[in-house]
Amino acid sequence: MSDPHDREIQATGTVRPGGRTARTRAAVHDAVRELMTENGGEPPEIPEVAARAGVHPATVYRRWRTRESLVLDVAVSDVNVASPIPATGDLRADLLAYTRNLVETFDRPGGLAFVRALATAARDTRSGPERTQEILRPRLELFQRLLDASGTTELTPLDVVLLVLSPAYLGATFGMLQPVGEHAEQLVDNVLDVVAGRRARAAAREPRDG
Repeated sequence: MSDPHDREIQATGTVRPGGRTARTRAAVHDAVRELMTENGGEPPEIPEVAARAGVHPATVYRRWRTRESLVLDVAVSDVNVASPIPATGDLRADLLAYTRNLVETFDRPGGLAFVRALATAARDTRSGPERTQEILRPRLELFQRLLDASGTTELTPLDVVLLVLSPAYLGATFGMLQPVGEHAEQLVDNVLDVVAGRRARAAAREPRDG
């Protein structure tokens, strides 16, 4: 007999806060973290995760489809805790707080796991890009909230990823990170330069009176 919990996950594709669904998701996430630690960072196979979490493999397959999307979901969950995105309305202050935390995270052992999981999931042809976008959507919505709070219309969430996350990751990967504070300020200044440039170009295109 199929599990009503399994049917709920299959039908909705979402996880409700609290209850059995949330407990199962937490157990699966914990299993992934434990196994990756034991395996030197290698993504575990889904049957191995299911056994460690104490759930049926079919439940994990229906919810996450592939080990790559599962690892990405865990990485997104972890980065949401480790690197929150503020939205106070002060664009520079919010970006600086986020970027400083991001650079500090990348500078720690295992801190690049999120971006590596993202890159692996993006290359996974079995799930397709739609699945990766689905998992990342809540994170991108937090970036949009940051931009909306400051009234910044010149940037998109993807701009923030390309202007902050990408260079920070490359700097950490190649051991080229400056001191955390300096590196974060440089990245944020680059973002603000883009905003200023786009505003100037938009103003230049506006028709002048007279």
